[in-house]
Amino acid sequence: MHLAGRPVETDLTPAAWVVAACGEPHQATVADLVPPVFESYARVFHPAIRYRGDEDVDVRWADVAAANGTTAHPLMEWGSITGSMDYFTEDNQTPLWDDAPAMGHLPEHVAERLAAVLRRHTTTPDDCWFGLSDSWAQGPAARRLTVGGRGFWLIRGPVELAAANLLPEPSSQSANIWWPADRAWCVATDIDLVTTYVGGSADCIGDLLAADGLETGPAQARQPVTWDADRVNPPPADGPAASGDR
Repeated sequence: MHLAGRPVETDLTPAAWVVAACGEPHQATVADLVPPVFESYARVFHPAIRYRGDEDVDVRWADVAAANGTTAHPLMEWGSITGSMDYFTEDNQTPLWDDAPAMGHLPEHVAERLAAVLRRHTTTPDDCWFGLSDSWAQGPAARRLTVGGRGFWLIRGPVELAAANLLPEPSSQSANIWWPADRAWCVATDIDLVTTYVGGSADCIGDLLAADGLETGPAQARQPVTWDADRVNPPPADGPAASGDR
């Protein structure tokens, strides 16, 4: 089995620390996705897209919130700032934005910018681990890493592999979890979420929060990641009945 031309790892021992750190019962928090062992955390907001001829233009969540009369803040949720869960997949707000933020996938250009920041904060930038959710590909169970309720196939490569498509075209799919061999930081893009979470040192996260070309906000390991986590804006009236649904 290969992903992006690289063989899936058979020895999962170096990834055991992630399993152990995220081994508590599911609480629907950042700590379920990124090991709660880091000094600081950040949230990366996947941009919405506006079509401009043949060009795709990023639209920031803060701009979407302003246009909808809602408030941008670190725990904002897409359904709450737009006012409807339909805006995840079934509808848009043209001309403000045409495509909703990518769910479960870190867009290539965002991954490139994130990887460029994180490269500066690891001693092993050319030896990183990347996990693809087993929701996207099938393979031998013995090679699957299980973190909480999620399964992943692992490959290794340089940090820039974060921007690679791990599935055959025409599919486009980023890694869902990745970290360097020295464990200096960890990144998670859950299959059900439209944001990505990063854990690392205070310097690393500070650098990320100040980076150009990324919309980010501070996060905490125990903050919720559910659709109704936004306590500033009203929840969408068409939201799922159960708060445990992401």
